[in-house]
Amino acid sequence: MSTIEKALAKQKMAQQDKTPVVTESVTIDKPTKAVESSTVSVDYENNDVLVLNKNDLESRGFLIDNGTRKSIKDEFRQIKRKLLNNAFGSGSKTLKNSNLVMISSSKPNEGKTFISINLALSIALEQDKTVLLIDADVLRPSINRELGFKQVPGLIEYLLGEKQDISEIIYSTNIDKLKIIPAGEPHHLSNELLASDRMESLAKELAERYPDRIVIFDCPPLIGVTETMVLANLMGQALVVVEESKTLLADIEKATENLNEDLALGLVLNKAIRSHKDMYGYYGYGYGTK
Repeated sequence: MSTIEKALAKQKMAQQDKTPVVTESVTIDKPTKAVESSTVSVDYENNDVLVLNKNDLESRGFLIDNGTRKSIKDEFRQIKRKLLNNAFGSGSKTLKNSNLVMISSSKPNEGKTFISINLALSIALEQDKTVLLIDADVLRPSINRELGFKQVPGLIEYLLGEKQDISEIIYSTNIDKLKIIPAGEPHHLSNELLASDRMESLAKELAERYPDRIVIFDCPPLIGVTETMVLANLMGQALVVVEESKTLLADIEKATENLNEDLALGLVLNKAIRSHKDMYGYYGYGYGTK
């Protein structure tokens, strides 16, 4: 039985008996509501640096390095090791655009953005790698809200041709090795732009121009947004976020059945019930072939 099949079997069992699942998970407090944008500023006189409030992010469950090992949660370290090996290790030999990683879910509100941000923050702790986090959920962008910065030009402006060079929409942050491309201004053709030739060219440029960088795309859900499947064809790896005891097995199967067979596909089991005390955490993964 493959790792994906094991993860699906576990999800089915949890849905059938509705009992708490106890695994090797490490509980992380469920994040609270995002702070107002006033807690973070954009310093346009310093190469457009997004200055993030590290203390606030840490208090809401995000992986901020505070100088102790406790800030590096095991579950995200394990997931990123799989991603990094596929991107730069032995797995990269069989994958196209191996450093491009999409994170999605079958439907909204399953925690994909929380996973996207934390994986990016975890990879940013690596000594010899940088990470670029892209808010590709252009219809319902949330990375700027979660990280607390105001809306700035980003992916939409580039895909519309309003920004000609990719460097114009890549923002540095006050977190070393973390860069961000925000979604940008909403547009009535936001989703269609994800399936455009310019998006394909952007993906190719990101894969070739920054070969030592992991690029994480926080993508729209796979069900109901046809452009997400087009976007998936540009990626080398994909993580599908599954909400414990809530995401339907039929939805998981529908979300993944048409993904490219050459894509390195993994499942992240999210919001797991860990004990009888209603403690919720983000943990675990299934990673393998379909």
